[in-house]
Amino acid sequence: MSAGHASPASLDFINLFVNADLVVKVVMVILIFSSLWSWAIIVQKSLSLGKINKEADNFEAALSSGRALDDIAAALGTHPKEPFQKLLVIVTSAWRDYKGKPMNAAQGDLLMAQVDREISHVVTSEADSVEDGLSILAVIATATPFLGLFGTVWGIMNAFSAIASQGDTNLTTVAPAISEALFATAMGLFAAIPAYVAFNLFNAKVSRFATRMESFADELMVSLTRRLGEKLGG
Repeated sequence: MSAGHASPASLDFINLFVNADLVVKVVMVILIFSSLWSWAIIVQKSLSLGKINKEADNFEAALSSGRALDDIAAALGTHPKEPFQKLLVIVTSAWRDYKGKPMNAAQGDLLMAQVDREISHVVTSEADSVEDGLSILAVIATATPFLGLFGTVWGIMNAFSAIASQGDTNLTTVAPAISEALFATAMGLFAAIPAYVAFNLFNAKVSRFATRMESFADELMVSLTRRLGEKLGG
């Protein structure tokens, strides 16, 4: 398990990596990759969550402008990309298909059930899409401290191996191995802490956005129920 180590005078980060034991070096590479991957997800998720919430704000502002929902939906086309727009198009399209036809209570219930299924599918799929990547952050936050600990244990074993082979407990003998071991621990924490914080922060934001979609869907269903009531009552 022994390997060449940097001298105490040259124990900077680069030398710690270059002169580390092969196993510890592999651990460091994995931790570096994990950290870069988590930061890529953090940046991407920050941008995407900011974008979809801004789009939702703008769309809700458009809805509150007083324009008819059918007119707004018609301007969106049949395949909008934003979650709130998809929900509106589903409801208005279903109503447009039925409003000109004779309808009884059973048909009204069928329409409501159909729209409810379609809305639930959109809400679920959009929430899953927004949540994409969070599981990777959870894995990184959970696994990297243990991976860093493994590198630490291996480095300590190297230190004891050096003591046994040289019969010397001088700090010069064990310092390089202990330094690389502790460096592995630090790298594990460096990868885990941002991933852990980001996972919890994004998870809360995703939950709030999913709740926001569900609330909007409920409002649309109430609007559809009112229209159906007016048609059947009329």
